[in-house]
Amino acid sequence: MDSSVFENYESEVRSYCRHFPTVFAKATGSEFIDENGKKYLDFFCGAGAANYGHNNPFIKERLIDYLNNDGIIHALDMYTIAKRDFIRTLEEKILKPRGYDYKIQFPGPTGTNANEAALKLARKVKKRQNVFALMGAFHGMTLGSLALTTDKSSRRGAGVPLGNVTFIPAPYMFPELDTIAYMQRLIDDDHSGIEKPAALFIETIQAEGGIRVFDADWLKRVSEFCKRNDILLAVDEVQVGCCRSGSFFSFERAGIKPDIVTMSKSIGGYGMPLAITLFKPELDIWSPGEHNGTFRGNQLAFVAAKAGLEFMLENNIEDSVKKKGETVKSFIEKEILPLDERLQLRGIGLIWGIDFEKFPVEGLADKIEMKCFENGLIIEGAGRKNSVVKLMPPLVITEEELIDGLKIIRDSVRSVLAEL
Repeated sequence: MDSSVFENYESEVRSYCRHFPTVFAKATGSEFIDENGKKYLDFFCGAGAANYGHNNPFIKERLIDYLNNDGIIHALDMYTIAKRDFIRTLEEKILKPRGYDYKIQFPGPTGTNANEAALKLARKVKKRQNVFALMGAFHGMTLGSLALTTDKSSRRGAGVPLGNVTFIPAPYMFPELDTIAYMQRLIDDDHSGIEKPAALFIETIQAEGGIRVFDADWLKRVSEFCKRNDILLAVDEVQVGCCRSGSFFSFERAGIKPDIVTMSKSIGGYGMPLAITLFKPELDIWSPGEHNGTFRGNQLAFVAAKAGLEFMLENNIEDSVKKKGETVKSFIEKEILPLDERLQLRGIGLIWGIDFEKFPVEGLADKIEMKCFENGLIIEGAGRKNSVVKLMPPLVITEEELIDGLKIIRDSVRSVLAEL
C-alpha cells in the first residue's frame, strides 16, 4: 500500500483516512475493497451519504444513460429536464402522499449549505437575530451552521466568535428538567437576558451527539411550543433522513410538520453532492438571487436523486429498515451488552450507538473501531469524547452481512475489553 502521496501533499486536516489506513479501490453494495484486495464491510456508509449502497446498479444505470445521451451537467438554477423530474418525483411521490406542503430550495451541494439557507431564511422571515439550538447538536462546519453546533473542537476552528444562538439543554441531559418549560421561561421572563428566537433548530436524532433519539411526545411538545410562540421549527435531516430511522423523514414518528427541513447526504441517491432546504410556502420571501451558489444545479445529482427515491419506494426500504433495526437491537442486547454491565445501547432504524462513556478509560471506543477495521469492518465513533461506537450500515445491507458485521463488533469489543 502506497499512501505517501497523501501524507506528503494532502493537508493535515484529513481525518477519516487516519481511522481507516488503507487505499481503497472499489466499492459495491455494503462492501469496500482496497488495492490489495482485502474486503471490508461498511458500517460507516459515507457518514450517511450512501444509504442505497455503493454503486447501486439501479441508480448507476440511470447515470450512465444520462451521460451517454450528453445530458447537461452544470446549469446553475436554470430549468432542466433532470431538475424537473426530481422535483416532480419528490413532491408527488414523497411529500404530498405524506401530507407535507413544502417549497424546495437548492442551496450549495452540502448539508451545511442547506442549514445556512435555513438559518438565513428564518431570520429574514421573523426579523429576529437569535435562534435556539440544542446542546449536543451538529449542523455543519461553515460559520452559520457552526454557530448552531456545540462540539468544542469544531467551534474552536472558526477563529471568530460564534453568536446569536442560545443553546438549550437536550432532554436527555437533565431528565428532571422540562426543557420545553425552560424555553418558555426564557421567552417570558423579562430578566432572562435572552432574546426571542426566530427559530429552534433540532435534529430528532442527534447522530454526532451520540445517537440520542428524541421521543415522539417531546417532539410533539416542541412543535406546539414553536407554534404557540411564533417560532419556526427547523429540523436537520441531513444525516438521519432518507429512511435511516425507518421512515423517510425521522420526524414522521411524531406526526409533526416542521416549518423548515434540511436534507443532504443520501438525498443525492448515489453519494452525489446535493442538498435541499424545504419550507412551508408562506415562508418563501426570497428575492431572486438573494441566496445562491454556483453548484446548486448539480444535474447528475438530480438524476441520481430521482432514481434513489424510486429505488427506495419500489424496494419498500422503510419497512426493510425497521426489520433490520430489530435484528441489530436483538443481537447487541443478547451478544454484546452482556460483555460488560457498563455498556449502553441507543438507536432506531439503522442508526445505533454502543456507548462506552461509563468506562474510566479514554479512547476505548477508538480502540474498538480500530480493532473492527483490522477485522474487516469500517465503523466510526460519535458522542462526547467520541465514546460511542456508531453503527450506520447501508440500508440495503443483507441480513447475512448485517450479522457478519455485528459479530465483528462483538469480537472486537470482547478483545479490547479483555486487555483492560
